[in-house]
Amino acid sequence: MIRAGPSFMPIKLIGMKKSLLPLFIAFIFLSLSVSAQDETYTKGTNVVSAGLGIGSSLGSFTYGSQSPGISLQYEHGTWEAGPGVISLGGYVGIKSYKYAYSGYSYKWNYTVVGVRGAYHYTGFDVKNLDAYGGAMLAYNALSYSDNYSGAKASYGSTVGLTVFVGGRYYFASPLGVFVELGYGVSYLNVGLALKF
Repeated sequence: MIRAGPSFMPIKLIGMKKSLLPLFIAFIFLSLSVSAQDETYTKGTNVVSAGLGIGSSLGSFTYGSQSPGISLQYEHGTWEAGPGVISLGGYVGIKSYKYAYSGYSYKWNYTVVGVRGAYHYTGFDVKNLDAYGGAMLAYNALSYSDNYSGAKASYGSTVGLTVFVGGRYYFASPLGVFVELGYGVSYLNVGLALKF
């Protein structure tokens, strides 16, 4: 018998307006608060970022255990656009939930694979800061297994459109740290970034 897993809803841009409003307000505030040119992110810049996340729109348990969201991102500065650069790239993230009771275990594994586009605002008067916001089109795959029935299945997989805002600070070029808010495998991601 397959137990019902965490709820997994297609992530859609419509209906996310209220929850994402604070993200957009923060991004706009930062964009308007300073106004000098910074060359932290330019056309041709490549960045690889690896992060750990907390909170997730991918299911929810009030019991059992869960892994942190783990993500890997790649971006390439593709076009100059006003005081900034548009990048294109990819994203892979994983997260799992596990429930065990009386010797039986049930596990749900989520894998998110997506393509991203972001606008990197370069008008900040803060050296080594890369502030950005964008959208991602992703395939959200869910797989399930248990040792009760021996079941292994894939179900509830969807395609979703998500938005995000974030910032990277390069404290020792080309190495930096990043913080990103949005939807992927986690609501909040923090980690390391490598620029080349």
